[in-house]
Amino acid sequence: MAGFPRDQFDDVSERAGRVGAHRAPARRGRGWVRLGWAVLATGVLVLVGLFVLSRLDSSFQLNLPDLAGGGTASATASASASSTQAAITDPSAVPSDLAAGLSISVLNGTKEPTADDTAGDKIAAAGWPDPARADSSSTSVKTTIVYYSDARYEGVARGIAKLLGGDQVQLSDAYPGATITVVLGADFTG
Repeated sequence: MAGFPRDQFDDVSERAGRVGAHRAPARRGRGWVRLGWAVLATGVLVLVGLFVLSRLDSSFQLNLPDLAGGGTASATASASASSTQAAITDPSAVPSDLAAGLSISVLNGTKEPTADDTAGDKIAAAGWPDPARADSSSTSVKTTIVYYSDARYEGVARGIAKLLGGDQVQLSDAYPGATITVVLGADFTG
């Protein structure tokens, strides 16, 4: 049987103790440091991923709860507690100070893909400013509601609701992109 040539490690004396490379015992708490770095790296990667996702997908929403106890973080909507204003159905009857700041958007909350265009065309044909049109974040809205961002525009909101065959209006700061926002629901017939 073939053998290996003898070397210095084959002749070890009993008194010599340990021979070779040895490691010192690991310091205490070293595992917690590694865990901390892993948690930090995971958090950074998640935040970067959410940021990239929000830039690539315009429909991405992250609705976080309001931990301060002030309601939801997305929007606060309240019904108008003041007396109701009469519907303004004629765009030329809108006071000039209100007409200057008037902007309208139509959001399609139905499964009908062209409902926002139908409603937008109807609003523009009546003489109102041509509204911006887009899809709502939900396609299962049941009732068409006209939201207005300032109490001074309640009459205009009621007029637009009447034009579209509805009567639901609501004061809300949920849609900061326009003064009047129409969210079309399944009850919209065009």
